[in-house]
Amino acid sequence: MLKKLFSKKEDLKENEVRVVIPEEEFGILEWKEDDLPCIGVLNSALKDFEPKKIFSWHLSVIIDYEELIEKGMPSQEERGIVDPFCDQLDEEIKAGGNALFLIRETWNGTRRMVWRVYDPEIADAHLKYILEHHRYPRQFDYHMAQDMEWEQAKWYFDQIKT
Repeated sequence: MLKKLFSKKEDLKENEVRVVIPEEEFGILEWKEDDLPCIGVLNSALKDFEPKKIFSWHLSVIIDYEELIEKGMPSQEERGIVDPFCDQLDEEIKAGGNALFLIRETWNGTRRMVWRVYDPEIADAHLKYILEHHRYPRQFDYHMAQDMEWEQAKWYFDQIKT
C-alpha cells in the first residue's frame, strides 16, 4: 500500500489533462431584478479556475417554490422542503468530479442552481431519472448548453470585489 502512495505519478497520455478541482469558497451576492430581491451564493473559487474548457457545459436547474412570503421569497417551511433536495442534487451532480457548483440563486418564487459540467450525458441522464421517477419535492426544469468560454458565468464573477 505504501508503495502505491509514494510511487511516481503516472505520465499523462496525449490529449489528457490533469485537473485539480478547487475547494469551494462561497460569497453572497445580492441584487434586484424586476424590482424583486435576488440572493445568490457563488462559488468564488471558480473565478480563476483553469482549464475552464474541461467543464464546458452550463447546467441550470430551476425549482419552483410553492409557499412564498413577501417579494417572492420562500417561507422558512418551504426552504425546509427544498433545501435538502438542493443539497442532495448538488452532491449527485458533482459525483465523480463531473461538475463544479457555480451558484445558487433565490428570486421571484424560484431557486436556480448552476453547475459547470464535464460530461453532459451523465448529468442529463441523472436529471431525467429524477423527473421520470418523481424524486423531487417541487416542480423543476433544467437547461444545459455548451459554453466553452464560460460567458454565462462571467457576470457573476464580475460581481466579486477583489
